[in-house]
Amino acid sequence: MEQLLRARRRSILAGTALIALSASATPVLAQAETPSRSDDAASSTPGDIVVTGSRIDRPGYESPTPLLHMTQDDLQIVSRPNIGAALADLPQFKASQSPQTSGTNAQAGRFPVNIRGLGETRSLVLVDGRRLVSDNDLNTVPSIMVKSVDIVTGGASAAWGSDAVAGVVNMIVDGDYEGVRLGAEGGISSRGDAGQVRIEGKYGTSFAEGRGHFVIGGEFVDNKGILKKTDRENTGRFATVNNALTPNVGHATRLIGGYITSGPAGLRGMGFNPDGTLRVPDIGTVVGTNMIGGEGPSDDERSPLITPQKRYAALAKASYELTDTLKLSADFRYSRYWNSYTWFGDHTNSVTIRSDNAFLNDDVRQILADSGQSSFTMARYNADLSYSTINLDRRSIQGTLALDGSFGDGRWRYSAYYSHGEYRNKIDTPGFLISQNFANAVDAVIDPATGQAVCRSGAAGCVPLNLFGEGAPSQAAIDYVTGTPRSNSLNKLDTYGVSLRGEPFELPAGPVSIAIGAEGRNLSTNAKVGELDAAKAFSTFYFTSLRGKYDVKEAFGEIVVPVVKDLPVLRKLELNGAVRVSDYSTSGTVWSWKLGATNEFLPGVIGRVTRSRDIRAPNISELYSNQTVSYVGVVDPQFSGEGSRSVLIYGGGNAALKPEKSDTWTAGITTAPLRGLTASIDYFNIAIKDVITSIGAQVLVDRCNGGNASLCNYITRDSTGRIASIASSQVNLSEFKTDGVDAELAYSLPVENEANGRVIFRLVGTWVNHFTTDDGTAKIEYVKSQGYAFVNGVPRIRANASVGYSSDGFSGLVRARYTSSGYWNRTSATPITNNRIPAYTYIDVQLSQKVPFGQDGKYFEIYGNVSNLFDKDPPLYSNFSPYYDVIGRYMTLGVRLEF
Repeated sequence: MEQLLRARRRSILAGTALIALSASATPVLAQAETPSRSDDAASSTPGDIVVTGSRIDRPGYESPTPLLHMTQDDLQIVSRPNIGAALADLPQFKASQSPQTSGTNAQAGRFPVNIRGLGETRSLVLVDGRRLVSDNDLNTVPSIMVKSVDIVTGGASAAWGSDAVAGVVNMIVDGDYEGVRLGAEGGISSRGDAGQVRIEGKYGTSFAEGRGHFVIGGEFVDNKGILKKTDRENTGRFATVNNALTPNVGHATRLIGGYITSGPAGLRGMGFNPDGTLRVPDIGTVVGTNMIGGEGPSDDERSPLITPQKRYAALAKASYELTDTLKLSADFRYSRYWNSYTWFGDHTNSVTIRSDNAFLNDDVRQILADSGQSSFTMARYNADLSYSTINLDRRSIQGTLALDGSFGDGRWRYSAYYSHGEYRNKIDTPGFLISQNFANAVDAVIDPATGQAVCRSGAAGCVPLNLFGEGAPSQAAIDYVTGTPRSNSLNKLDTYGVSLRGEPFELPAGPVSIAIGAEGRNLSTNAKVGELDAAKAFSTFYFTSLRGKYDVKEAFGEIVVPVVKDLPVLRKLELNGAVRVSDYSTSGTVWSWKLGATNEFLPGVIGRVTRSRDIRAPNISELYSNQTVSYVGVVDPQFSGEGSRSVLIYGGGNAALKPEKSDTWTAGITTAPLRGLTASIDYFNIAIKDVITSIGAQVLVDRCNGGNASLCNYITRDSTGRIASIASSQVNLSEFKTDGVDAELAYSLPVENEANGRVIFRLVGTWVNHFTTDDGTAKIEYVKSQGYAFVNGVPRIRANASVGYSSDGFSGLVRARYTSSGYWNRTSATPITNNRIPAYTYIDVQLSQKVPFGQDGKYFEIYGNVSNLFDKDPPLYSNFSPYYDVIGRYMTLGVRLEF
């Protein structure tokens, strides 16, 4: 009973009780000794409750759900800039959003979780068991305040609700820390770029004679990134040309300074010098819209390969034991990310220039006159006119109050919590062309009264624009023809819940454990845009507003029943069941559930199996994105002889979306055959139905005609049977399926010396059998399509192996990160000739030395890391690869001080 009371006092995890792994640092036996455990884990008192996908908090309970436990030491290997980057090194994760993969979109600076490549919306992130307001962005949580991370690599909706389809990542705050820890580090690549400075610190103390505790900490990170894709081999200026990954590719029809695309023979194909005279450009080899070699420009020469990061985050947590059986806790978190960098260009594909244009060279006018033509068209790469930057400012704030208590001499434990969070995302992107202003300014003529260039339209404030030659546009004209798309969004999240856990009675095989509770949350989004955006005044890009909200109320229950124990082969057989009912204000009631079992077959050999139904409800963007109306040319297969017809297309959100439903199987074995040796192997099989996605109008029509009857509901036909309109918005369409095997092996061997040395070995790997999508007419296999971030491709095998030595003073580690061979893209109808990517292995090294000073265990630590030690180049066309290192060798030096 005292053990239960101790567990209750020490584990106040967000008002939710979570499963015990005791001192274990890996998802194996609670009593097993593992090499990856931290000093904190090793010294944990019996009954400490850590995290898993269960609400049962009975000490010693082993969940049937596969788990991975990462200590703070694990997260600090080779000094990744945040928790997300550290997790992305693991085989179970894919970095679909990172400073590399999001280098040229508005999501840059975020680092959400993406388990098994199933998408960030299907992986749930928690802090002490509570949801984040900031769209699962791990950058909003200071790494130094995270004691450990527990990862459920399987469906967990019955325990945690919507979004836990691929799994759950729960960051455990170091709320019991006492003392002071300070750290600073600097990093730089071997090419002298991607420089990073990181400063962190935390302080913790007890008060009120030990009944209360307070801890606060934060971090600041400034990473300069890599500002051009062409700064590395095999990244910038690549394209697929003639079915081959081809380097040195640029635009074929847009040139810096302007390129004449149509007109008389003496003009067509000519470019403009900075003074407006004609020149013969170096065209290189033109294939379609691509130019190989020559002077074809590319945005890769100006947009970032690695997005810069500048951010800080802070977190504080306080707790106080009101009585011996009741504890009050509160935490507060604040973070900010901000930066400004080059984005992409707003270029001109075709603009008509008249012969009386005020800025036209006399030689050009003469050629037009001699040919009897009055105009020509030109395209232009507008690096000197409308090349935008993106200015980001994201701020997140969240606070929580929680009560945890017990009664019945600790036999029953209860929790209650409330949390409120707000996440603001402001984006300005100056440098986009305003359609009408551009049209007014381009059509410039000479005013006969003044001899000055004026706008033919006479529009108020119009400034004539000179397009002929690099640097020709005046600043006044640039200011007139360009504007700033703006978006300012605010997300709000309120969550609350109560739970009761306990052991109501005992069976011969042990106590029956239950957990019941109720939870709810309210979500809202309000995204405002600028006046020009609202008027759709820009020619190529603008933000759209979004406003919506929904709420959900849930009830859950879980039970663990010990069946038999101390029999041959059935040394400890336990059955687990969980169910959750969720009532959404948007999509109604949906159920999720889980059934599982664990059994100890032999001493130290435990088998586990689960079957679960998991759900993901549509989010606000999918439900409420502004409706769009447009006309698009569509070929109706029922009247194909008529060719393309202009059809009314309705786009945007879809309030009729249904929740996605996932069926998951997991089965595995964990074992600890020797002291210090642990191993686990788990099979997973996940099938997600009614996947929410968007689909183009023509594709929707073709797939309806091909037999996908559900898509025909989005097509409206007139009285003649012809298509009148298409609802091409978000739909429940595809099916995802994936299956494979996770394995882990860890061994820790003590070394008999005065420094308490220990040799550590760890191997973690994932083998993926299938990863397929099925939209009703086509099934696509994505395993081994691994060269690009924005598709579903995953490698067949990813594995990490590390060997290290640690002692009271010195420690060192060598880690190998392996990715099996594959293809840049194996799903295209026409195979790429140089598609093959060989197997890759990266080697990382970490060294540290602790130096004691003063009394009471004070020390400072000097450490150094090298990532990608052998500077291995990435595969061809690795601009957005989530699996390959484009930075190259990266070195970090740092110091930590703790007392």
